[in-house]
Amino acid sequence: MLVDALVFAAGLFAWTLVEYVIHGVLGHAHRTFVTPLHNVHHRDPRAVFALGAWIPTAVVLAGAWAMSGMTPAVIFYGGIVSGFAAYEYLHYRIHFASPSCAVEARLRARHLAHHISEPDAIFGVTTRIWDVAFGSEPKPDRMRELAATGARVAPLSGSSNLGRMIRSGIAAP
Repeated sequence: MLVDALVFAAGLFAWTLVEYVIHGVLGHAHRTFVTPLHNVHHRDPRAVFALGAWIPTAVVLAGAWAMSGMTPAVIFYGGIVSGFAAYEYLHYRIHFASPSCAVEARLRARHLAHHISEPDAIFGVTTRIWDVAFGSEPKPDRMRELAATGARVAPLSGSSNLGRMIRSGIAAP
């Protein structure tokens, strides 16, 4: 049981690196299949673009579980999928809700600073660890200034494109 919990936690942690690579490397640093979808989100933060990834993600997890049971690999992947779910929830709240705690307020300020002022930096949404590790976090004084700017942004009103995507069969925005 403890080993399973540690493997799951390792999957959650692995998600943070996957998130950084998808956002920073595939969405910004290099032109890939992610770039046009992510650019839509930058033009209109109401555009949820990762929704289409949920179907294959869930199919792989269900298939792996059905074929292999709760092996360490499936548990690890379950941690990654749980990290993805937490990211989606937090990312939605960052754009559409007032922060519920100090941690969420800091993450929100960072991400909105990325949107407003620093599209080529501050790629971590759920953590800053990889921005620090890979040098994509601005210097502390600049980061404080950017975060203060992000903190002043009011939550978006209205709805995201989630309903439209569901009605159209989870098509790209």
